[in-house]
Amino acid sequence: MPDPDPESAAWVGGLTPGSPEHDATVARLLALLRRVTAAEAARRAGTNGLYGRELDDVAEQAADDACVSVLRRLPDFEGRSRFTTWACRFAILEVGQKIARHRWRRDGAALDPEAWEQMPARISTAPEQVAEARILVEAIRRVVATELTPRQRHVFEALFVSGVPIDVLALELGSTRNALYKAEYDVRAKLRKHLLAEGLVSEGEVTR
Repeated sequence: MPDPDPESAAWVGGLTPGSPEHDATVARLLALLRRVTAAEAARRAGTNGLYGRELDDVAEQAADDACVSVLRRLPDFEGRSRFTTWACRFAILEVGQKIARHRWRRDGAALDPEAWEQMPARISTAPEQVAEARILVEAIRRVVATELTPRQRHVFEALFVSGVPIDVLALELGSTRNALYKAEYDVRAKLRKHLLAEGLVSEGEVTR
C-alpha cells in the first residue's frame, strides 16, 4: 500500500478523532464538499425539475451526508489517490442519490438508465477495485437479463440498481413490503447461484 502524499496525510491526521485539529479540519472538509456538491447540482440543474433554493438544499444536504460518509469511511482510505479526490467522490454520489429521491417523490419508481454504469463506483471507492467491481456488475447484468422473470428484473433494477426505496416500489406495483422482500430473496438466490458457478463470489459472500 503506498504512503499517502503529505497533503492527504494531513487531512487524515486532522480528521482522526482526538486530533487537536479535528474540528477545524472537519469544517474545511465540509466547505470543500459543499463547493463540489454545489457545482455538481448546478451541472444537473433543470434535468430533474430542480431549480433555485430547492436545488441549493439538495446540494447542502448532499455535502452534509458526504461529510458523514467520509468520516465513517476514513479508515478505508489507502492513499492510492489524493484524499480530496477520494472524498469528493462521496459528494458527487450523494448529489445523484438526492436528485433521484426527488424524482421518486415526483414520478414514482422510475428507473435511472445510467444507474448500471454507476454501480462499480458505488460498490468500491478504491480506484484499483472499481475495475474488479465492473466485471462483477457486468456478470450480474447478464444474469439479470437472461435468468430473471420480467417482474424479478424490475424489482432488482429498482431496488438494487436505481436504489428506489422499497415503500415507493410497493406503491408503484400495488404490492407489499413482505412480497417484495420475498421477491428480493428469490433474486438474490438466483444471482448467487450463477455468480458462484462463474467463480465471481465465494460461499461466504452475500450478493448486494
